Amino acid sequence: MDVIVKFPTRVSSHGLGINSDIKRRLTPRFSPNKRTCNLHKKMEIEQRSICFKKNVQNKTWDSNRISAISSKKGSKYGQNSLPPAEIVDHFYTCINEKELQQLDACISQDASFYDYSFIKPFQGKKEVMHFLQQLIAGMGQNVKFRVRTICEGDDLTVAASWHLEWKKEQIPFTRGCSFFQLAKVEENMIIRGAEILIESPIKPGSIVLTLLKTVTSLFDDFPNAAEWFLRRPHAILIWMLKIYKIFVEPFLSPLLDGYIKLWSFMIRLLSYAFSVAMFISKTIFK
Repeated sequence: MDVIVKFPTRVSSHGLGINSDIKRRLTPRFSPNKRTCNLHKKMEIEQRSICFKKNVQNKTWDSNRISAISSKKGSKYGQNSLPPAEIVDHFYTCINEKELQQLDACISQDASFYDYSFIKPFQGKKEVMHFLQQLIAGMGQNVKFRVRTICEGDDLTVAASWHLEWKKEQIPFTRGCSFFQLAKVEENMIIRGAEILIESPIKPGSIVLTLLKTVTSLFDDFPNAAEWFLRRPHAILIWMLKIYKIFVEPFLSPLLDGYIKLWSFMIRLLSYAFSVAMFISKTIFK
């Protein structure tokens, strides 16, 4: 409950016997511009922090996790539509449960997904759904998204932090954040855009700062080339891939194939040896 404390706008110094020096020192504290105490703001911030802590501490991923976020939104989105936070909840639930039909209903026709592990974004519902189908197939039967926090912002925006788990055990280097832009079509809320950031398994540390300094120095020394690169950053990557396919891949591919075949043979050999050892141990200690 908000508490507002109001102070009188005028304080008489004659009846109380307060001298002019003390009056000058008290005037800023009781000026009309600061009559309303900030206590109600502090209480509101504390209530939001309590809701946020409950959201983080509750590890089960169900509708209770986002009730604190979406309860104040009320029926603003219509009776037949879920709030944005629950749409994102439903999105990840459909991926975990491999519900492609329901997942298709969550995506807009003009959707665009920017997964920064890929060079180009996925434009349109067809490309986005193809990407999600590949993602679901790659996750197998035991890998699930574990969404830790959902934050709902203004203008139908939602942010979610997550990681991947295999049989409820966290997989290293799979933490990520997703930022969603939703849209309201008739009475339904759908996902129009997403930006996905995934944790890198390489931790360069201070090398990043050195690299940043080198790149900014090159930008300052060659501003024309820097402007061209910033306008077309993918052009250099495509050019490097072409060089790789022409000059490197013909020599590297046979080596990689031989290396993979060698390790496959070693793994089969070790599995046979392990099977023989288990058979002998069962026969002896039977």
